Amino acid sequence: MTIDDTAFERYRNTPNARTTLLRLLLGTLIVVLFWGATTAAVLFGGTYVYFAWQTATSPYGMEGFLASPIGILSALTSFAGIWIGLWLAMRWVHGEPLSALLGAGRRVSRPDFLKGLIAVLITSALSEILLYLLAPGIGRGTISLSSWLLFAIPIVALTLLQTSSEEVLFRGYLLRGLASRFRSPFIWALLPGLLFTSLHWSGGSSAAINACVLVSIAAFALLLTLVVYATGNLGAALGAHFGNNLTGFLLISHQESYNSFALFTARPLEGPGWTTSDAALIALIGIGCSLLTIALLLHPRSPLKVTADLAEASGAS
Repeated sequence: MTIDDTAFERYRNTPNARTTLLRLLLGTLIVVLFWGATTAAVLFGGTYVYFAWQTATSPYGMEGFLASPIGILSALTSFAGIWIGLWLAMRWVHGEPLSALLGAGRRVSRPDFLKGLIAVLITSALSEILLYLLAPGIGRGTISLSSWLLFAIPIVALTLLQTSSEEVLFRGYLLRGLASRFRSPFIWALLPGLLFTSLHWSGGSSAAINACVLVSIAAFALLLTLVVYATGNLGAALGAHFGNNLTGFLLISHQESYNSFALFTARPLEGPGWTTSDAALIALIGIGCSLLTIALLLHPRSPLKVTADLAEASGAS
């Protein structure tokens, strides 16, 4: 299975002369600044609402807020800061439209978005079956069906906001900018991938579980990078990332801190009792499912095979 890099070569050559390493660093700092400011503002407002609605003082304090429905909604909303920072960086630092990050044709491939979404939903189902065999025990979540239906649309919208901001930052802004300056994938693919992976470290989990999660995230980052490389477009990566996170937020959660809206909950990864062999098997499941997703999206005979973005760029917007 070989990958034609024609579309990616077009994508990596779209940045203008103002995409220097210094400007790329400045743009990244702007994104981090606005992400941090938005996070602080949203969490402050969410905290105020959470404690104002409490009939009694919560014994869990800030941890209780972050794990609450208001906390999760606030955390997802905070990712709007990435979009704001990227818009400012592209407009004022690089002199390009934000749409230039989406692909060589400056628009998201909707068919590839759908293919990425379907592929990850398939492999997520397989992953849940394997995890259940490893650690049986799936319970009904605390949310009622009526409340779940009420919050489904907001969670879908906010999950799209969160995942799209990460993809446009890591697989768009950073990957595209570095690829325009360096030929080696050890720079333009590895550096954004490592940064993306490192952000998923959890202080509440054991070292073994953290290691297995980071390995799984790294495999998923490789998947997302490969589909961008194959298509020169963020469409499939956006769909895959969206499907992965939506499954965890709305269907079945493996994290106590993010299970308020999930219909079902499984044994939390940050909980006690996991052994080193369990962690190794979880990592293998994550790697295997990412490899299967890659096959679904890139194999020539797959009905979900993505297509290269060879369209001409539309006008600046």
